[in-house]
Amino acid sequence: MANLSAPGAAGSADAEQANMGFIITTALVATIGGFLFGYDSGVINGTVDGLRGAFGSEDIGTGFNVASMLLGCAIGAAFAGRAADIFGRRTMMIVAAVFFVISAWGSGVANSSGEFIVFRILGGLAVGAASVMAPAYISEIAPARMRGRLTTIQQIAIISGLFFSFLANYLLANAAGGSTAEFWLGFQTWRWMFWVELIPAIIFFIALFRIPESPRFLVIKGKTDQAEAVLTRLFGAEAAKMKVEEIRASLASDHKPKLSDLLDREKGGVRLIVWAGIGLAVFQQLVGINVVFYYGAVLWQSVGLSEGDALMINVVSGALSIAAVIAGLMVIDKVGRKPMLLIGSFGMAVTLGLVAYAFSTGTFLAAGTVLEPGTVLASGTAYPEGAVLSSSVLDLRPSMGLLALVAANVYVMFFNFSWGPVMWVMLGEMFPNQIRGSGLAVSGFAQWIANFAITMSFPIMAAGLGLMAAYSFYATCALISFFFVLVIVRETRGKELEQMTG
Repeated sequence: MANLSAPGAAGSADAEQANMGFIITTALVATIGGFLFGYDSGVINGTVDGLRGAFGSEDIGTGFNVASMLLGCAIGAAFAGRAADIFGRRTMMIVAAVFFVISAWGSGVANSSGEFIVFRILGGLAVGAASVMAPAYISEIAPARMRGRLTTIQQIAIISGLFFSFLANYLLANAAGGSTAEFWLGFQTWRWMFWVELIPAIIFFIALFRIPESPRFLVIKGKTDQAEAVLTRLFGAEAAKMKVEEIRASLASDHKPKLSDLLDREKGGVRLIVWAGIGLAVFQQLVGINVVFYYGAVLWQSVGLSEGDALMINVVSGALSIAAVIAGLMVIDKVGRKPMLLIGSFGMAVTLGLVAYAFSTGTFLAAGTVLEPGTVLASGTAYPEGAVLSSSVLDLRPSMGLLALVAANVYVMFFNFSWGPVMWVMLGEMFPNQIRGSGLAVSGFAQWIANFAITMSFPIMAAGLGLMAAYSFYATCALISFFFVLVIVRETRGKELEQMTG
C-alpha cells in the first residue's frame, strides 16, 4: 500500500493553498475508525464478569474470550494493505464500518462463547484494517509539515474510544447495579455495553461516503481526472496538476510492490528497516498496556476495590490518556519521534517497576477463602461474618494500593504520550514508498499477534505467578525497548515520504 508522494512533497507554496478545513475534516472522519478501534478494545474491560457468568468460563476461557478479537485484528491488518491497493482506501474503511456494526450487535446477542468469539473476530477484522488504513490514508492527504500531528489524531481517537467505552461501562453498571444485572428490555447490562458501539459505527459508515478516495489510488487506477479534482480540493488547482504528474513519475519509477521487496538483496535476510518496524510494533504490546485497557476493572477488583470503583478508575485512566496524547500531538513535529519513544520507554520502565514492587508486598487470598468474622483487609475493605471470597484478592496496605494506582496511571500517561501515538506515526511514514504497504502489513500483523499473546497470557500468568511477576515482565520489556530505540530506530521528523530509505 504505497503512500501519496504529493502531500509529502508539499512545500510552502502548497501550504498557502492547502484547504486545511477540508483536510482536517477528512482526517477526522478517517479517525472515527480509530475511535471504534478504541471502543471495541476497551468495552471488554467492563464485561469480563458478565462473560464469565453467561458462558461459565475460567481463566483460559476468559482470556480467549477477551483476546479472540485480536486474532481478527492480526488478519485484518495483514490483508488490509493489499486489499486497499485493489479496491481503494475508502472502500476498505467502508467494509470495516460494516464489520464494526455486525460485531457490536452480535457480541451483545451472543449466547455462547462460540458465538461471541465469531462476532469478536469480525470486529477484530475491522479494528485491524482501521489500525493500518487510517494512518496511511491520513498521510496520503496531509501536508508534510502537519503529517505527524494529523496522524497523531488517530491515537487521540483510539484513546477517546477507550475513554468512552470505560465511561459507558461505568454509567451503565452504576445505573443497573452491576454489569451482570438486568437492564433495559430485560437484557443484562454487559450486553448493552456492546450495543452502545452501534451509534459511532453507523456514524462512521455514513460519514465515509462524504470523504474522497486517495488521490494516489485514483491515479494508479487510471482515474486521473478524479484524482486531480480531489487534489484541487486539498491543495488548489495549480498544485493539483503538479502533484498528479509527481504521482505518475513516482509510479513510473516503481515496479509493482511485492513481499520480496522486504528482503535485502545485497546482504540477504530481511531489511533492517522492516525489523525496526516489527520491533516497534511488538514492543508497543510487550510493555503490557492492553492488560490495563482490557483487564483494568478485574485488576483493581483483585486488589480489593468494588466493581464501581474499579470502573471509575478506568474512566480516570482514559481521561489522563487523552491529556497525554494531546501533549504528544503538540510536540511530535517539534521534538521528534525518537526522543519521545526514549522518554516513554524510560518512564514506563520506572512506573511499571513501582507497580510490581507494590504488588510484591501484598498477601494473596484465593477465591473460596472463608474470612474470620469482621475481617477488614489491609485495603480497608470490610467483610461480614462468615464471608467467602467469590474471587481471588491481593490484599495490599493502603499505602501500597495508592502507590500501585498512581504508578499505573502515570505509566498509562507515559505510554500515551510516546509509544501509543508515535509507533503508528512511524509505521505510516518510516518505510520507503516501494515497501510501505508490505512493511505496514507485516508490522501490523506482528503488533496484533503480540497483543493477542499478552492479552491471552495475563490471566494465566497472574493466576499462576502473581501480579508482581506479570508487571516485572512488562517493566523489563519497557527497559529493553529503550535500548532498541536507541540503537535501531531512525528519526523521521521533517523528512518527506520520498526521502525514507530502507
